[in-house]
Amino acid sequence: MSKVGIALIQTTCSGTLKKNFDKTLGLMTLAARKGARIICTQELFKSPYFCQHESYDLFKLAEPVTEKSATVRELSAFAKKHKVVLVASLFEKRADGVYHNTAAVIDADGKYLGKYRKMHIPDDPQFYEKFYFAPGDLGYKVFRTKYADIGVLICWDQWYPEAARATALMGAQIIFYPTAIGWLPSDKAVYGERQYASWETIQRSHAIANGCYVAAANRVGFEPNPDGKDGIEFWGRSFVADPYGTVLDRAPLDREEALVVPVDLDVIASKRVQWPFLRDRRIDSYGDLLKRYVDE
Repeated sequence: MSKVGIALIQTTCSGTLKKNFDKTLGLMTLAARKGARIICTQELFKSPYFCQHESYDLFKLAEPVTEKSATVRELSAFAKKHKVVLVASLFEKRADGVYHNTAAVIDADGKYLGKYRKMHIPDDPQFYEKFYFAPGDLGYKVFRTKYADIGVLICWDQWYPEAARATALMGAQIIFYPTAIGWLPSDKAVYGERQYASWETIQRSHAIANGCYVAAANRVGFEPNPDGKDGIEFWGRSFVADPYGTVLDRAPLDREEALVVPVDLDVIASKRVQWPFLRDRRIDSYGDLLKRYVDE
């Protein structure tokens, strides 16, 4: 199958996990009816973005992510019913004191294919993820689904060309990025559009450099910081870029969306023949990439 519809689910989130989950299921149902065959949620779609502040109580939101865990079983039933592949971003409890920012991947027959754990963990004002998440230890992964070979990276991973390259070299035709990114209101007036433009540009560049599709699902709406200081205005604008970096479609800034975008996987081979970046890589010269910084 060379042509496949992919969907990105962009929502607001309340403090009620079931309400958020049911809303996402509803938008996924709509996406499937519109022809989507692979559907990706936003980052941590079941809850507000709790990393705005540090609270031990919020570890109660975490859950196991296994074939037998409750959320995976419910998503597997949905995938089987609608014959869709799902990429679902969850707060994983691995053990007491060990938690990950994780994406579960489920095939169109309902089979749980495995998970990816976010590798790059930020620690910035109102993005205090190092408090909650251990870095991923499963490496970069590609999942061979019914409709396409897909890679999954998560939010902060999207700033690292090494992550996209490694995933593409493993055979990813589409790289999905479940995301939670937006503006701090105090920064928006000065930095707002530059921040957004940087976010989209870096991901479009991954599509170009690796000759693959890139699909980023972001949340939308304003979420106040529970400590009463500031908050985050998530900028939505979930999008799909083709192997030339062209944005095929983009969700709006200010509303929920089940964005469905048809993609042609044959374009990947054509692009890579015309621009053989992978062929011309000088793998013998990249040793310094394994260093934190190259000192004189």
